[in-house]
Amino acid sequence: MSVKEATKAAPAPLRAAPEPPRPAKKNRSWDEVPRRQIYLPLSVYLVFTLIPFYWILLFSLRPAGSTSLVPWPMTFDHFEKVWTERSFGTYFQNSVLVGVVTLLMTTLVALAGGYALARFNFKVKRAFMLALLCSQFVPGALLLVPLFEIFAELQMINSLGSVIIAETVFQLPLSMILISNFIKNVPYSLEEAAWVDGCNRFTAFRIIVLPLLRPGLIAVGSFAFVHSWNHFLFALMFLNNQEKQTIPVGLNTLMGADSVDLGALAAGGIIAAVPVVIVFAFIQKWLITGFSAGAVKG
Repeated sequence: MSVKEATKAAPAPLRAAPEPPRPAKKNRSWDEVPRRQIYLPLSVYLVFTLIPFYWILLFSLRPAGSTSLVPWPMTFDHFEKVWTERSFGTYFQNSVLVGVVTLLMTTLVALAGGYALARFNFKVKRAFMLALLCSQFVPGALLLVPLFEIFAELQMINSLGSVIIAETVFQLPLSMILISNFIKNVPYSLEEAAWVDGCNRFTAFRIIVLPLLRPGLIAVGSFAFVHSWNHFLFALMFLNNQEKQTIPVGLNTLMGADSVDLGALAAGGIIAAVPVVIVFAFIQKWLITGFSAGAVKG
């Protein structure tokens, strides 16, 4: 056998497998922050936010005179005391009545005024909008004396109607501006299409515009309810009878000149906070919903 034939017959030497290409090193940009640098400050903030709530819950559930940092043994005596002996059941009913009626009146009047501001042009429109904005700089304490004089002439002192009217008037400017902006987000072409189909302005508004305003109306009404629920000055000034007072005034009665019943005060604070927490838990999904998403197909 020749040299060439022997070379061809010999097996070829094994070659090493090529190394896989190394991934290119990614340079971290300045906006890519490690998660620990995000979660650590948020955790610290959450702790400082939850500690006061835990402290209130602790005082409301542990027995009087206890110094334990854990509410055990647990007792509901403070809740029973404020609900029955301190008339918080009556205060709660009054606050619910004021809040619900204020919500309805504020939403209806602001809806009518907001539609007029969004869809109509009139001479004093700019001046009216400026007046609404300037009214937000007026603190509620400055309105106490003139409102008290008006309600005294109308013989509405010591009536829940006076508090409802005052809360509605105080909430209307901002609510009207917000609803006006919500209506502007609804395309005007939708109403025009309804007019072409034979609807009048009110029917077109009810069928086309009003369903698209649901998130905005819920948000505005909820803020009006929460503000009237927590407001203290109007109820304190216009209501003298204990049976007509609301929860903020009732909480003030738990603080005496010489001593404070911390357990009862904490239980009253829990009762006052529960409706507000429920309302905000309910409106959370509406606050992040688009007001007119998908209304017009382009």
